[in-house]
Amino acid sequence: MSTVPATTASPADRLAAETAAARAPGAPGRIASKLPVRDRLALLLDAGSFCEDGLLASAADERLRADGVLTGTGTIDGRRVAVIAHDPSVKAGSWGRRTVEKQVRILELADRDLLPVVFLVDSAGGRLTDALGFHPGHRGAARIFHLQVRLSGRVPQVCCLFGPSAAGGAYMPAFCDWVGMVDGNASMFLASPRIAEKAIGEVVTLEEMGGATMHCTVSGCGDELFADEPVAIAAARAWLSYLPSHYDARPARTAGAAPAHTDWDDRVLPAKLRAGYDVHGVIDRVVDAGSFFEVKARWAAEIVVGFARIDGRAVGIVANQPKVRSGTINVDSADKAARFISLCDAFNLPLIFLADIPGFMIGSQVERAGIIRHGAKMVAAMSSAEVPRFCVVLRKAFAAGYYAMSSPGFEPRATIALAGAQIGAMAGEAAVNAVWANTIAEIADPEEREAFIAERRATLEAELDAIRLASELHIEAVVQPGELRGELIARLSASDGWRRRGHTRHHGTFPV
Repeated sequence: MSTVPATTASPADRLAAETAAARAPGAPGRIASKLPVRDRLALLLDAGSFCEDGLLASAADERLRADGVLTGTGTIDGRRVAVIAHDPSVKAGSWGRRTVEKQVRILELADRDLLPVVFLVDSAGGRLTDALGFHPGHRGAARIFHLQVRLSGRVPQVCCLFGPSAAGGAYMPAFCDWVGMVDGNASMFLASPRIAEKAIGEVVTLEEMGGATMHCTVSGCGDELFADEPVAIAAARAWLSYLPSHYDARPARTAGAAPAHTDWDDRVLPAKLRAGYDVHGVIDRVVDAGSFFEVKARWAAEIVVGFARIDGRAVGIVANQPKVRSGTINVDSADKAARFISLCDAFNLPLIFLADIPGFMIGSQVERAGIIRHGAKMVAAMSSAEVPRFCVVLRKAFAAGYYAMSSPGFEPRATIALAGAQIGAMAGEAAVNAVWANTIAEIADPEEREAFIAERRATLEAELDAIRLASELHIEAVVQPGELRGELIARLSASDGWRRRGHTRHHGTFPV
């Protein structure tokens, strides 16, 4: 009940008492590592900037302080954002009618004022004792998701997941552009293990069903795994720093910084086309030191995506990872790249493709999994992106994998190859075996056979050489590794005045 009875207290006393009760910390959570909701906001927002709405929601019931969710606006590094923060100490952060209404109102404000939205999610889902309030109506929980979809591509939406996000509520992080999950505490699932056991007979743990590690490594629903809440919140602030506040603005440029490393040797970029290496070493030599913010690092690791700065300009990086499955594009990595490319295009970040790819993954297993359909999603996202795109061939770019990495036919601003790189439909050795297989089989003498293969291979590889391709104007430039960063800086600067084309259709009907 109300802290101060209305019949005996003055309006001022009532207001003071109800305000104090609404702001009071809740009962200690079941998980000691969880911070109180207002401490979370203090870490997220600039000091003193939180402007709260709906503090006195459900003030008549002291068990429902602010009805379990804090909403309002604040600033992050001086930039205004909208905030939704669930309070797990109030009915486990569950949603009732007023909880939903508060969230709907702040999302409507974000839509009207084009404010980025930060979600601090920790909710057991809908409050079943108030099902008519949160579920079926015009302003029920469905409207939250409708507004998130409306906001998608208009403003950045970022989520820190600190506890459960259950049932239909699991779609709140799913519609966000980035989801950071706290290891051991965060979870997402449409049905709990208990419900799954009753409904379909599956016995599974909560971590197996929808834990943070599973979602960051298997499903791809989570973007990064964090040890605790402060680190996750700091990452959310950093992620937001690369993006403009809305689709009609450009990312802020910062002071440029030198790369972390400038040396290039065979360990950084091996000359042998089949030798594995970590593409992060190349990225570190191209982008400003400490600026690379990787996305979904633990999922589909054969492709690396993330934000970075090059001479202070925010860009998106899409890079094949030769040390994982030789850098081939698989079903999940195609989806990972497509989503990231779409995000960068939505918020005006130029894209740098670092290609070192033998092609898409092959074999009956990936064909059955729909590699053609998923690969088409990546190609469609890349081809549709109107932001400046640049394709850099590090060592090799073969088959349709080259297409997916923004090859010349997709109108990148420039295709740049490092000296010694090869580009073609197939590697020279593989092409020899494909074209002259019968002839090779008929040569009995081993030395004669090897000489025949070497001669044909040399002939084919001469056609694949980057300088040969540049001479035919198939690519714009060939540079030494140490010149790559400067080349990209110059080309990014030259594209600063880019503009979008006018709309010529509603939207494409691409594979899903």
